[in-house]
Amino acid sequence: MTGSDRTPVRPLPPGVVLRTERPTDVDGISAVVEAAFASAPHAALVAAIRASPAFEPELSVVAVDGAEVVGHVMISGVGLVGDDGVTRTVPSLSPLSVRPDHQAVGIGSALVREVLARAGAAGHALVVLEGDPGYYSRLGFEASGPHGIAIDLPSWAPPEAAQVAVLATPDPRLRGRIAYPPAFALVEE
Repeated sequence: MTGSDRTPVRPLPPGVVLRTERPTDVDGISAVVEAAFASAPHAALVAAIRASPAFEPELSVVAVDGAEVVGHVMISGVGLVGDDGVTRTVPSLSPLSVRPDHQAVGIGSALVREVLARAGAAGHALVVLEGDPGYYSRLGFEASGPHGIAIDLPSWAPPEAAQVAVLATPDPRLRGRIAYPPAFALVEE
């Protein structure tokens, strides 16, 4: 996936760099997630994912401005209950957070592009998410249904919010319904 057929890649603001999450970033990540979503449960979700076996440390990326965390994204494993009855683990992007005073300057897009590149380099063929199709479609995501992946969405979310980014030719067995791990129950609809 390249930026050539999507929204042009905007350079990061001066002083902002992307890197893998470090243990010293945990409090800063929590503050960013809570501010971005105006929700403590979303910050609790990040902590629960980090403490779970589904956590992939190299797929948890922060944007830092100087020494401050101003953005965060993570990819972790979720279940895909296949049409054949077998549950396979697939990567899910959730959540993406940028501190409100750093939004709309390209940090979120850069975080998504970075974590998708890392997921592809790690051998993942696709990444699923629930999110705003207007935002994520310009970053390579498309409706999951045509790819045979169903995601149960909250009643207020449009069907197009169930999305997938195809990074490589997926295994044809990767079809079915997403089953989120218990950590995701922390976020109320």
